[in-house]
Amino acid sequence: MPLKVGDMITFERTFTGRDVELFTEISGDEGIHHITPDEQGRLVVQGLLTATLPTKVGGDANVLARTMNFEFLRPVYTGDTIICEVTIDKYEEQDHNRMAIAASFLCTNQNEKQVLRGNFAGVILS
Repeated sequence: MPLKVGDMITFERTFTGRDVELFTEISGDEGIHHITPDEQGRLVVQGLLTATLPTKVGGDANVLARTMNFEFLRPVYTGDTIICEVTIDKYEEQDHNRMAIAASFLCTNQNEKQVLRGNFAGVILS
């Protein structure tokens, strides 16, 4: 995936109850809000499950992350569609023909409410 500074990559996902169930099993994050539905029948999606959106974009570009920063702004619920916009802030060649990358991201729900923001940096694996 050829990239340049200023590029914006968007990824969208709707979280399901099955997603939360599987992540609960894998992560061991069994907070009551992840396993007991609210009055509307929704579960709260684990923060780190929500954080897989920007990491998916990094994975598509073969980024080996060195740092990741997440700020969780509001809960995400099953049934929510989250749109993640990743902006390339740095993309430059380093020693040994490696490309350094830094990016920031913002995730919003279907109601255009911000749910997650942050940044990551690393190198592109060739």
